[in-house]
Amino acid sequence: MKSRIKLATTPTPDGSEMVLYQHDRDFSIEVNGQDLMHSRQHASELALARLGCAHLADCRAPGILIGGLGMGYTLRQALDMLGPGARVTVGELMEAVVRWNREFFGEINGRPLEDKRVVLKRGDIVELIKHSKSRFHAILLDVDNGPDAMTDSGNRRLYGREGIGACRRALAEQGCLAVWSAEPSKKYEQRLMAGGFHVRRFRVPAYQGAQSQSRFVWVASVDPTILPPGGGEPRLPIKSATAKGRGRPRKRR
Repeated sequence: MKSRIKLATTPTPDGSEMVLYQHDRDFSIEVNGQDLMHSRQHASELALARLGCAHLADCRAPGILIGGLGMGYTLRQALDMLGPGARVTVGELMEAVVRWNREFFGEINGRPLEDKRVVLKRGDIVELIKHSKSRFHAILLDVDNGPDAMTDSGNRRLYGREGIGACRRALAEQGCLAVWSAEPSKKYEQRLMAGGFHVRRFRVPAYQGAQSQSRFVWVASVDPTILPPGGGEPRLPIKSATAKGRGRPRKRR
């Protein structure tokens, strides 16, 4: 049996340690000893691109933003779906993740960073989105571990009201926002809907053939007709009449 090899380490923005391992032909990334991503478990990353770009089949020159490079699987799937006129911007905060993609992951992800349609942007994805008004036909977010930040507490800005509003403004007409998460989050669904989005929630396998391990992808758009079919349709909670009238004096008749 081959042993696991520690290939590289790097600090995260909040001071944690991110470690890259290789076991045979597989790679994994851990943060403080917890699994962040594994090359065997990438089915949900592919689903993020398929669901978020499903409405672009007839678009000749779409603009796509992918927030979070990871191991490059979402980028690879998006490129395989899009035509030669597409322009895919990848926002990645950590230089080490970009370097690991180029040095180690090329054989597993088909070297998507070498595609001429790709533009790599280093830095805070929230700032990139905020300065991109009506620019993207799809925004695909796989940053940290979803709405519950794992490696950078600053990512909470992306999943809060500020980030949701910035995403809506950055989308072109009939654009879609697709968000990956390791866990479900009703609070995040409600924030999306409160921000003016129609939302579909998809439960997707962590890896091909998985029955017990699932991940989640939300697809949101101002235009409900372009959302992919299937999935669940979250609803905002309806305040009861009792709750609405509580604390108000009744008129005497």
